[in-house]
Amino acid sequence: MRRIIFLVLTSLLFVFSQTLYAFEQQNPVRWTTSVVERDSVIELVAVAKIDSPYHLYSSVLPKGGPTPTSFTYSDTARFHLLGTVEEFGNVHEEFDEVFQLNLKMYADSVRFVQQIKRTSPMAFTIAATAEYQTCKEGECLYGEAELTFDVPGTTAAAADIQKATVQNDNTQVASAPQNVNNGNEESLWIFFLLCFVAGLVGLLTPCVFPMIPMTVTFFLGKKNRRNALMNAIFFGLSIIGIYTLLGFLVSLTSMGADFITDLTTHWITNTIFFLLFAFFAAAFFGLFELRLPSSISSKTDSQVDKGGFLGTFFFALTTVIVSLSCVGPIVGTLLVEAASGAAVKPVLGMFAFSLGFSLPFTLFAIFPSWLNKLPKSGGWMNSVKIVLGFIVLAFSLKFLQGIDVALGLGWLSRPIFLSVWIVLALMLGLYLLGYLRFKMDSPLPYLGFWRMLLAVAVFSFAIYLVPGLFGAPLYSLSGFMPAQSEEDFNLSRPLVYGTTSTTPTTTLSLCEEPKYADIIEMPAGLVGYRDYKQALACAKEKGMPLFIEFTGHSCANCKEMASRVISRPEIRDFIQANFIPVALYVDDKYELPENEWYVSTNDGKEKKTIGKQNLDLQLTKFGVNGQPYFFVVSPDGEILAGPMARELDMAKFKAFLEEGLMKSKK
Repeated sequence: MRRIIFLVLTSLLFVFSQTLYAFEQQNPVRWTTSVVERDSVIELVAVAKIDSPYHLYSSVLPKGGPTPTSFTYSDTARFHLLGTVEEFGNVHEEFDEVFQLNLKMYADSVRFVQQIKRTSPMAFTIAATAEYQTCKEGECLYGEAELTFDVPGTTAAAADIQKATVQNDNTQVASAPQNVNNGNEESLWIFFLLCFVAGLVGLLTPCVFPMIPMTVTFFLGKKNRRNALMNAIFFGLSIIGIYTLLGFLVSLTSMGADFITDLTTHWITNTIFFLLFAFFAAAFFGLFELRLPSSISSKTDSQVDKGGFLGTFFFALTTVIVSLSCVGPIVGTLLVEAASGAAVKPVLGMFAFSLGFSLPFTLFAIFPSWLNKLPKSGGWMNSVKIVLGFIVLAFSLKFLQGIDVALGLGWLSRPIFLSVWIVLALMLGLYLLGYLRFKMDSPLPYLGFWRMLLAVAVFSFAIYLVPGLFGAPLYSLSGFMPAQSEEDFNLSRPLVYGTTSTTPTTTLSLCEEPKYADIIEMPAGLVGYRDYKQALACAKEKGMPLFIEFTGHSCANCKEMASRVISRPEIRDFIQANFIPVALYVDDKYELPENEWYVSTNDGKEKKTIGKQNLDLQLTKFGVNGQPYFFVVSPDGEILAGPMARELDMAKFKAFLEEGLMKSKK
């Protein structure tokens, strides 16, 4: 028995560790970094120590060969790269029978040097990613290392700091240095809390709520109080472990930017989830009873009688399997949302969900007297089920929108989307007031306070949506809905789209007709390009910097930025007057002519569509992945400011634009 307990706890510990650490394999390469300053040039030095008998490939290899060693540098607004990376070491060149090429490689150690020229006198840290392939006879490993280079400040910087200190009594700093990770860290915390709340909501479903007293009874039947408490805690940990393992399995499918983009934007994926959500909604409305095959739960339930911690584990597994009939849509939604983020997000999401889901079970088992205050099962549980049905049906439109975007149908416009949500909200409000009933509902003898309060909230939400039919931006929901289109009825169009009195009409005349204007609409009513090369050529012709946005048709944060920040006149007009805007959609499926296809140096795959070429550009030239990301680029293609991620503070976003504009004039 102790061996079984040890094995279970070890497995759980392994699963939990995935929330903080990615899966690691043997790595025979160890990296050290240093910074050497020579006059006005700074050298970023990365030394790779290679364990025998492995060798590391050079950074310069012929096409069609193995992966060369490469470096991607972030925060390029503070410096310029000078030339390409140089390498120093005992190079060995040999003919590879597999690739039929002469390949350069290093054993023992190699030193890589990248020269840069600073654009800021202040001290700063450069984060870099080294990607490489190391091999020995019969085995090759692909590696990735996160490197940091601490660049010291100059003497001028120290003087500036002293000067700023003297002036601090009379002036304030306009804007602090911006950290593009703040938005991501914030969104992870919001995602964690959302998943935790979803776990608590899952307890109120008809499949789960009646199990709470049964669970407590199971633990109270143990031989002594101490044994009951230990089993109750182990029960909760087992539920967390099972759900978190599910998130870990999803995180393993995070196979790169192309895979995730294809997964979350493909019409087949969105069709599957739309039909699945519609299926669950129909079950919640009582069209049929949703049950998992009894053989699945029976097999696990039969193991419960074995007793001890093993029996407790199978009891937790049975609870999870039974609960999936009701919490499946919640879990599915969280996993789909998580799959489009970092690899740790699915694990974090399922950990948070299972924590909220299992905590009440454990607490009621530890404090059984609390059961007396728990409401009894009854008709109210069917009401919870119906409410969930309305919510699931509303969220299914997100996947229907994904189908519409992926296939370029243009059927699900913003007004239609809003109309469906308004109708669903009104129907839910009527249901809560008792004017709409389903076949499994009990008579509603009176209207309780909480039910009335929820009805008021639902009707208020419906009223809030109505102005959106006439062009109101609805900032808080902009990430969920289709973006506003020129064809939509819009009473506030002069404030959102087109030319305003503060925008000189001369700035709206581009160098030439934008490519793909008939299939891709610019976000937030900007007038600009959809192709990087075309925009760069116009920037050179006009002598203006580029404002680049890496975005996506199905990107919720991108729509939120467009609606809440970029569409505001003070931001949109500033961009239009001082920059050549270009929106690069990374998920657009339009296939380019064959003569425009190319094979990426990043992953060796052929890029045929607008989206894949834009994503490849984002990864290879700008060194970031994810949307939205904003850059200010000179007419020569030099990054002047950025990357800037999701930033809803207009003052900070305006400061980012002003920084890029100021550098373009130097």
